[in-house]
Amino acid sequence: MATATKSKTSIDAKQEIEAPLTDKATSAAHDAVDALSSKAAVAENGVRKGASSSAETLNEKQLAAREKLAECSSKTRQLASENPLATAGLAFAAGMLVTALFRRK
Repeated sequence: MATATKSKTSIDAKQEIEAPLTDKATSAAHDAVDALSSKAAVAENGVRKGASSSAETLNEKQLAAREKLAECSSKTRQLASENPLATAGLAFAAGMLVTALFRRK
């Protein structure tokens, strides 16, 4: 059995020595994968930073929109409480307009 292992090892050694083209191709493939890996890592970092920045900007815009909505809502309620007759007239006119639009089809 020791002979079979010895001859198998010598065959493997001969194949490695006699396959320089395969070794070069393997080395080139490994180099290409390594280069691609480093470029992909840089691209991934850029995408992550961009996504993080976009999320922060979106949160800021959302907060500003909520504040503006609260401000406008407060002003509308104040105006409606100060002028109840005008508010009722506007509501009636808006209802008539919506009804007229739905009846037209």
